[in-house]
Amino acid sequence: MAHPRYSYRTIAKTIDHSLLKPEMTRAEVAAGCEIAKKYDVASVCCKPSDVTFCATILAGTDVEVGTVVGFPHGSSTTSTKVFETKQAISDGATEIDMVLNIGLLKSGEYDQVQSDIAAVVDASAGKMVKVILENAYLTDEEKIKACQLVEAAGADYVKTSTGYAPTGATIDDVRLMKNSVSAKMKVKSAGGVRTLDALIEMLDAGVSRSGATTTAAMLDDYESRFGRD
Repeated sequence: MAHPRYSYRTIAKTIDHSLLKPEMTRAEVAAGCEIAKKYDVASVCCKPSDVTFCATILAGTDVEVGTVVGFPHGSSTTSTKVFETKQAISDGATEIDMVLNIGLLKSGEYDQVQSDIAAVVDASAGKMVKVILENAYLTDEEKIKACQLVEAAGADYVKTSTGYAPTGATIDDVRLMKNSVSAKMKVKSAGGVRTLDALIEMLDAGVSRSGATTTAAMLDDYESRFGRD
């Protein structure tokens, strides 16, 4: 019996398959790209040094190549983030997941936070930009303010987490973020979304993308329970 709300393709195209573990070998990255191709997910999210490698493997597919900027702490200078963004796009990245400057946000330096994001958006030359808030370190008030700054800076997504902080995505955070931006903005969850049921919960709460390392298990589970389109 089909799932009442989400098709197999909808679920697959929600997933950004994460290839960010620092110890990943090139063989493991290649295997991750093959999983992304097999299951036709939205994207891979790889380390900057792997962008060209992944872009070559994924050429001719519908899987986007994403990478990270200012990862994982967000504390790089703006000029460094701009350089990273331009280099990534030159290497073949089509999506950018950047970390906002957490310390500046918590210091109330909102103009600097917004301009940092806006500079990456400008450097992306129209490519999709998702901004990681790293909610583990923020109060609800700071999360709301961060969402507002991200939208004002012209990015496309607000994202919950890097996956490398003490906590990851929560349903409450996703709902808070969804309610803190306009309808044109989208929300990405990351960190701890490891099962199909958890992913469906995130979709119900309002995400459009979710980072995942257990892509094959989630989509195999979907097929066994609901079939394929």
